[in-house]
Amino acid sequence: MVEDDDMVVYKHCLMGHEKPISFLSWSPDDTMLITCGNSETSKLWDVKTSTLLATFSDPKRRIISSCAWFPSSDKVLCASSEPDHRIFTCDLAGNVLDAWEGERIPKISDLAISPDGRLVIGICSEKTIWLCEFPQGKEKVIREERSITSLSLSRDGQFFIVNLNSEEIHLRKLDVDNGDGVDDVFKGHRQGKYVIRSCFGGSGCSFVASGSEDSKRYIWRRKCKSPIKVLMGHSLIVNSVTWNPARPHMLASASDDHTVRIWMAGATLQPSKKLGERLIS
Repeated sequence: MVEDDDMVVYKHCLMGHEKPISFLSWSPDDTMLITCGNSETSKLWDVKTSTLLATFSDPKRRIISSCAWFPSSDKVLCASSEPDHRIFTCDLAGNVLDAWEGERIPKISDLAISPDGRLVIGICSEKTIWLCEFPQGKEKVIREERSITSLSLSRDGQFFIVNLNSEEIHLRKLDVDNGDGVDDVFKGHRQGKYVIRSCFGGSGCSFVASGSEDSKRYIWRRKCKSPIKVLMGHSLIVNSVTWNPARPHMLASASDDHTVRIWMAGATLQPSKKLGERLIS
């Protein structure tokens, strides 16, 4: 937990999964957390009390690969894959409200919902981005030339980014009606073999940050292809980064070195500012 003075405080350890956790998602109101275990049910937690609120499971025991919250924080969209593909919504008690399945439903490996709840975006297969108006509207498929490992939406829902194993991050407009060209490309980080996640952040989501296989974190300004800052500190692969939506000067990173590091900067994140870090292990 991050206190008002930016101190990072250990609060809870959420116990309940028997297998490795492959995916998690915070509720928009910041009170709940969904965790997905490999070949296991997904769990909904109250983060203030560490209470298990509900368990989400597919009636046919499909593997739930990813989840995304609706803006109201009162229901969740889940994607299940093996042995077949299904997308379904659940309330906070774990009850299935609606479901879509069949041959036309793609296998989803990552999932997000636009802030207005109108568009669903998913990564399906290795090189395909799927956009769909919810619940059953227009669809669009965008194909990349290299494998996609993750996606992230801007907070205003206007843009999204995807990490590719070609050491590029592609930024596009979130639009199901118009063209699917790449608006910006960010380069400089290292990615070839592993899942690396990036995010928007800073004041007005004017920055992009990413982990990297060289144990560093990279930060770009929008419209700048080269990084403006490279953060050292981890000793192994940095798998994921996330920007604090309430504190635009705070960035967290998670690494194979078993640590999460919290980075602080001035509110504008000027590259000349000295960055400090706090460590969670």
